[in-house]
Amino acid sequence: MELDPTAFLADPELIRALDARSVPVACESERVLFRQGDPVAGLYILHQGSATVSMVAHDGQSLFAVQARPGSLLGLPGVVSNEPYSLSATAGAGSQVSFVSRDEFTALMHADPLLSLKILQVLAAQVRSARKALY
Repeated sequence: MELDPTAFLADPELIRALDARSVPVACESERVLFRQGDPVAGLYILHQGSATVSMVAHDGQSLFAVQARPGSLLGLPGVVSNEPYSLSATAGAGSQVSFVSRDEFTALMHADPLLSLKILQVLAAQVRSARKALY
């Protein structure tokens, strides 16, 4: 399966709003941000560098791996649904990443409900990409 890496990209206005509520994540060396099946803690913003987003089957076989681009939101479906992460994400060494806790994300959505539409755009792009990959 091949996902479109642009499916994780967010509108710059949304990135700025989320970034205002974020904390930096040290990525001097390669760093696992979250693993598929982990309880959701928040989402990650990839500002610069690289990150690999991947999924494995129940038997451990790799289903796909895609390189996210700067401006990507990683872990968004888990944060929105409050369900475990459905993918894994690993930031490359030297990448600039920040973390937004689930509580900060929820507070932002309550403070600025119009940003919810920008969140839906990212989620819709991910669904479209997954559907295309299945064809």
